[in-house]
Amino acid sequence: MSTTPSPSTTAVPAPLSAGEPDAATLARAAEQTAVTVLTAATPHRLADVVPAPQQVQPDPTADWVLPAGAVIVVSADPAALAVAEQLAELLRPATGYPLPVTDTAAHPLRVADATGPGRVGGIALVLDEAADLGAEGYRLDVATDGVRLTAVTATGLFHGVQTLRQLLPAAIESPTPVAEHWALPGGTITDAPRFPYRGAMLDVARHFFAVEDVLRVIDHLARYKLNHLHLHLTDDQGWRIAVDSWPRLTTVGGATEVGGGPGGHYTKADYARIVSYAAARHITVVPEIDLPGHTNAALVAYPVLAPDKIAPPPYTGTEVGFSYVDPADERTYDFIADVLGEVAALTPGPWLHIGGDEAFKVTGEVYTGFVERVQRIVADLGKTVVGWHQLAPAAHLDGRVLQWWGTTSADPTTAEAVRQGARLILSPGNHAYLDMKYAPDTPIGHDWAGLIDVRKAYDWDPGTHVAGVPAEAVLGVEAPLWTESVTSLADIEFLLLPRLPAIAELGWSSRATHDWADFRDRLAGQGPRWATAGVTFHRAPEIPWPTTPTIPTQRDTPRTDTAAH
Repeated sequence: MSTTPSPSTTAVPAPLSAGEPDAATLARAAEQTAVTVLTAATPHRLADVVPAPQQVQPDPTADWVLPAGAVIVVSADPAALAVAEQLAELLRPATGYPLPVTDTAAHPLRVADATGPGRVGGIALVLDEAADLGAEGYRLDVATDGVRLTAVTATGLFHGVQTLRQLLPAAIESPTPVAEHWALPGGTITDAPRFPYRGAMLDVARHFFAVEDVLRVIDHLARYKLNHLHLHLTDDQGWRIAVDSWPRLTTVGGATEVGGGPGGHYTKADYARIVSYAAARHITVVPEIDLPGHTNAALVAYPVLAPDKIAPPPYTGTEVGFSYVDPADERTYDFIADVLGEVAALTPGPWLHIGGDEAFKVTGEVYTGFVERVQRIVADLGKTVVGWHQLAPAAHLDGRVLQWWGTTSADPTTAEAVRQGARLILSPGNHAYLDMKYAPDTPIGHDWAGLIDVRKAYDWDPGTHVAGVPAEAVLGVEAPLWTESVTSLADIEFLLLPRLPAIAELGWSSRATHDWADFRDRLAGQGPRWATAGVTFHRAPEIPWPTTPTIPTQRDTPRTDTAAH
């Protein structure tokens, strides 16, 4: 078979099932119904943003309307200029305005001059190293003469652009020009994140997803100021990343997926494209090579890695815990060094995730010895080890990060690892696992960790969640999406939205802003934006969406194909 399946387009993902609307149909329906949805969704408050900003100072006398002749002025810095161009590309389709971008080398950085002699206002993006905003923070000033966005870094500017985007009417998400009053509420927002690590995980091993689908997921992360995409690249059902020194990993190990589909994999060029696209949106890719368990696809390709040196049959089911690489064979560690070395060379970010979960047949000192050796391989590559919290009993390595997915607050082993110096990423299975169903009748997903509606995704505190782990040891939060029952981009979006913004707010916003009623109302305003953009989402009944929807979603049109469940 081909090394990669024919890519789907962002606009036309795989259909949900025969006779059911796909994402393109949803997009057309969204466009047709946008007029009825948009009016109710225009923000009336400067604070109507997700995640909640740290400080909001509204000024009702300073509302501003984007004029047709506006320009965007930006500090003379390549990274800042890239953010300004992204802002222009975001605003041009719906407004129909040209919105030229100019830097301070060609134009004085004064908002009042941003549209030239008429001085009717524009948008200025300012880098100010002296600003007390931190590496990711920003200040957004909306006044009658225009908008000024200030940050220390281009990353801060990018996050500020996402806030500016949400303050405009929902019609800004339209791919074609809309007759709209492009008004922003006046005042000042000063904002910065609570935690440095805010992410989501996409499992591309159980079901393979084309590059274009991954890029759309990145767009969803960026919109809500998430800054890490964890890719679960390997598992029993498929190996998804090319490794030149072990080519059968993809030609053989990548040819399967849950349910017996054709699978697929990312070439190195594909992976580089994902990494580059994410970096342009200030998102770091975290690759995961799951070891020592979850390795059946690798064993099919290379039986030498198996304990009995016999190739197992390809696996397309959903059970876990039965496969493992041979921890007693030196060739296993040669394999791991080769694979991690090639993946590290493709990954500019600091993290390498080595999995470590559900290795039920590698236990005790054999397991900890294996983990400690793999941790050293990662460190020798100049990367920081990340692993599921089952790594906790292994000896600590400086900088090590454990990703905690438990369902109770008591975990003495993990707490002890933290006392030894480990940091935690919080992904509690009963709050943050976005493959859990919303309700008993949700057509896709699981329920082993319980049902997770939007409120359950929102109502917990990463800083106090694990007993014995202080807030300063928490690196951040991550929302994993496992894909045993997920087969299309529309499936992904349906499970992500509207819960992903809840996890994003826990990672970004201060605890002082945590208020379910307020979050629920702010989240409701996102629905018309998703509808306008043709994004599939679950119309959660606990959210007061602005209008009765006429746009079908998976929740409203249950799937009939259950082979992958």
